[in-house]
Amino acid sequence: MRSTIILAALSCAFCWGQAADDCKPSVLNVPEAKYPCVHPDSRATFRVIAPDAQSVKVRVGPGFDMTKGPDGIWTVTTTPLVVGFHYYSLQIDGAIVADPSTMTFFGSGWQNSGIEIPAPDADFYQSKDVPRGHVAEQWYFSKVTAKWRRCFVYTPPDYGSNVRARYPVLYLLHGWGEDETGWYTQGHVDFIMDNLIAAGKAKPMIIVMDNLNAVRPGESAALYGARGLVPPPGAAPAAPAGAGRGAAGGRGGFPTNWGAAFTDMMFTDLIPMVERAYRVLPGRENRAMAGLSMGGGQTFTTALLNLDKFAYLGGFSGSCGGRGAAFDPKTTCNGAFADPDTFNKKVKVLFLGIGSAEGPGTKTFSDALAQAGIHNVYFESPGTAHEWLTWRRCLYDFAPRLFR
Repeated sequence: MRSTIILAALSCAFCWGQAADDCKPSVLNVPEAKYPCVHPDSRATFRVIAPDAQSVKVRVGPGFDMTKGPDGIWTVTTTPLVVGFHYYSLQIDGAIVADPSTMTFFGSGWQNSGIEIPAPDADFYQSKDVPRGHVAEQWYFSKVTAKWRRCFVYTPPDYGSNVRARYPVLYLLHGWGEDETGWYTQGHVDFIMDNLIAAGKAKPMIIVMDNLNAVRPGESAALYGARGLVPPPGAAPAAPAGAGRGAAGGRGGFPTNWGAAFTDMMFTDLIPMVERAYRVLPGRENRAMAGLSMGGGQTFTTALLNLDKFAYLGGFSGSCGGRGAAFDPKTTCNGAFADPDTFNKKVKVLFLGIGSAEGPGTKTFSDALAQAGIHNVYFESPGTAHEWLTWRRCLYDFAPRLFR
């Protein structure tokens, strides 16, 4: 009996470990896991060992029901998926869990599985044989939140050797349901910057990736919590479309004081810590801020009221406009664009990026700004929606424009 069980287990392991010749294991799988695998036409095949389950579904794209084989292994091959990084999870008899075959990534407020569908332009975010920068974990105490906080800090390749040099800083934020690990793990910020700097396309800079989920003592943090687990008090933010995607830019439906705690924390705690701990060039001309989705909304909330501190702004699928409301330079974004000449003198780059599948809102906003005399850069990622390939491409276009 014991031998039969062992043989059955080995048989299941063998089935789990073999993939079709044209289906390559996802680069985000744990070591030696053959599934999920990706076909040349961007379909993906998933396998799950759950012999006692009654139903199993892969929650990626529109979602796909799996079929159980006689060996207890559930299998499905999806329709073609959009290129780039995708969060996904498994629904096993109603329970939502991560796939043990992949690494996990923090999105939607919890650890999801991830799959990477190869993109034709993936070269710009790949690790190459170029001088490498360094990403460090940096802890600091926040007086505003009364808690220890963690950020990640990218320093360029020559930071350690060119010890007399000082560098400009980009403060770069993640989206809703994500955290300070997002740009480093999902976004490949270090690979993107190393490749740009090596090619002479971007100036060496420090990049600070902090957690935008900041509240003061006694305030509720439910707005930033996982969907379905912690209902936010009062009006809820616009629901993200799909696991791990940040809430759309703007402030519709958000509490009126949304983002205020982060702004206060940034100026009271984060920036002073960075300028003590790292060799930073002083002044607004050497400081930029950008973010994706909710992080883009936070960027505009923070920076537009403090243009004495920032000369470069970027919103990747998130800003303070473009959600359907009519544009009025005197009132939109709290009147930040009421005086185009003054704004243009202060802000050297105002960048608005979006995926082509996300709708026309950002393009409409960009056009309205231009018509009002506000200089801005519009970037559109072809074929992508509210997802990490959009935001990688945004950073790749935005970073070379900084600190010129």
